[in-house]
Amino acid sequence: MEHIGTFPLPPVTLVLGGARSGKSTHAERLVAGTLHGAPPSPAVYIATAEAGDVEMATRIMAHRSRRGAGWTTIEEPLKLDEALATAATYGQPILVDCLTLWLSNLMHAGADVDEATDDVFRSLDEHRGDPRSFIVFVTNELGLGLVPETPLGRSFRDAMGRMNMRFAERADRVVFMAAGLPLVMKDRPASR
Repeated sequence: MEHIGTFPLPPVTLVLGGARSGKSTHAERLVAGTLHGAPPSPAVYIATAEAGDVEMATRIMAHRSRRGAGWTTIEEPLKLDEALATAATYGQPILVDCLTLWLSNLMHAGADVDEATDDVFRSLDEHRGDPRSFIVFVTNELGLGLVPETPLGRSFRDAMGRMNMRFAERADRVVFMAAGLPLVMKDRPASR
């Protein structure tokens, strides 16, 4: 199935990479259909970040500015399954940015991460057949860096690795970003 005016975009794509690797920009261009020079299409952006400090608020504003008009934004730091269900009603491509902040929010709230992930997968399954909805998830690859010094840091890194593996297994396409360059690691043909 084709994304309007662009190239075939599978139902579920995972874009991962390190900090400042270009993953969000690449994902935004995928979802808006502008990766190959086409004019932007309307899309839904699910933001999991919370502006807890000035630096994060500045990052959020930069993301909003880069996206421009035509994006519907849903801010949901915890109930990603419900945000996906709401986003699916728009009948437009969906970008979730990002799973790393979502995991951090879940752990901070003391939520069951596996249960929350299962809820997201159930929501994906419910909307997977809709030819109008393509979903791109953004996440950080934390396993390539130094081993965190604290038990909490190691626990978070390990949980992120497990979550990334689960999402990569479910995704039709997995793209690893490094230095602004995409490397397609998995590409299962779209079968709607």
